[in-house]
Amino acid sequence: MNFLSHYYFDRNTTDCYFTLGTVLPDLLKNADKSIVLHPEKLLHADSAVNSMIAGWNKHLLVDKFFHSSEFFLYHSHTLKNLLTPAVAGSPVKPFFLGHIAIELILDNLLLTTGEVEVDDFYAHLDSCHESVIAAFLDFAEMKNSPVFFKFYESFKSSRYLTTYVNLDKVTYALKRICMRVWHDPFTPEHELAMTEVVLAYRESILNSFMSIYAEIDQKMKLV
Repeated sequence: MNFLSHYYFDRNTTDCYFTLGTVLPDLLKNADKSIVLHPEKLLHADSAVNSMIAGWNKHLLVDKFFHSSEFFLYHSHTLKNLLTPAVAGSPVKPFFLGHIAIELILDNLLLTTGEVEVDDFYAHLDSCHESVIAAFLDFAEMKNSPVFFKFYESFKSSRYLTTYVNLDKVTYALKRICMRVWHDPFTPEHELAMTEVVLAYRESILNSFMSIYAEIDQKMKLV
């Protein structure tokens, strides 16, 4: 799941460090895809660092439930098939596009239907002290934390997730993710065709998309 989908499950928490923990694996991956941390079983003397670890573990569990769900398997496969002709001639693998597209569409739907408030999400991140984040990264044995902090400050200041209300920005996000693997992956024609697919698919699941959040919520209660 993407940032706002992870935030949805704990949108009412008052613990900014837990909120940060729930999106930190993806933030680190965005900062540098070579970063690999495993703080899952660590215990720190600082409760704020432990909140980040707890949030990290929540992220892993939510992703596990999501990626094994019939919802994800069905919609990522369907989007793969729909996007295949839209990106004909592109080096991007359609199954990769289908996977990322359903996650971005879900974030767009959460935002545009008022299920989450993106300003609240950023307020949580803004409330976290850099010293606590640095303590977490050091405890998890990250070797080059300045790489993360440079990206993290840009992520917060740009407020990029607010643009997810626009479907063309969802396509742009798809493009940016693909550019981590493939250089200049899409033509303008590809991007236009992708936007048309994403828009139509968003409309097709508008009235049913919340079922996956209810399903994961129910599974979380059984853990």
